[in-house]
Amino acid sequence: QCDPKIIHRDVKAANILLDEDFEAVVGDFGLAKRLDHRDSHVTTAVRGTVGHIAPEYISTGQSSEKTDVFGFGILLLELITGQKALDFGRASNQKGVMLDWVKKLHSEGKLNQLVDKDLKNNYDQGELEEMVQVALLCTQFNPSHRPKMSEVLRMLEGDELAEKWEASQRSETPRSRT
Repeated sequence: QCDPKIIHRDVKAANILLDEDFEAVVGDFGLAKRLDHRDSHVTTAVRGTVGHIAPEYISTGQSSEKTDVFGFGILLLELITGQKALDFGRASNQKGVMLDWVKKLHSEGKLNQLVDKDLKNNYDQGELEEMVQVALLCTQFNPSHRPKMSEVLRMLEGDELAEKWEASQRSETPRSRT
């Protein structure tokens, strides 16, 4: 937990650094804002990295902790797939936004098609499913449906994921599934 809370607003691989013990450290706080609950956090100039920016931040200019949760979900998908969030150089069947491609493959039960080819099929299928579920929970269209980062941590450690995933499937609207 960070006190006071900070909204990074540009969570992406290039901003995650490794320390001498290979522990991840978030860097580049150039776009960060201190979270003061008395402020609305609306900006007239949306900044960040295309493909990582939460939809509500693009449409309203409003950022929150859930903006960073969305960015983390995209980062997790980049780690799983070995691809950039927005890549028009993919094969014709997977052009455009990675999130849409991942949602499609997940709904079709074809997760093996999205795994980074450099892994050479050396991964645990159950862990893959769980990581994709965490990423999809983080990238839900409605920010109020996204987990808190503390919940994301617990899910990555193996707690609460099944309950969160099941609840998200009950509350998910058709629009947020595409």
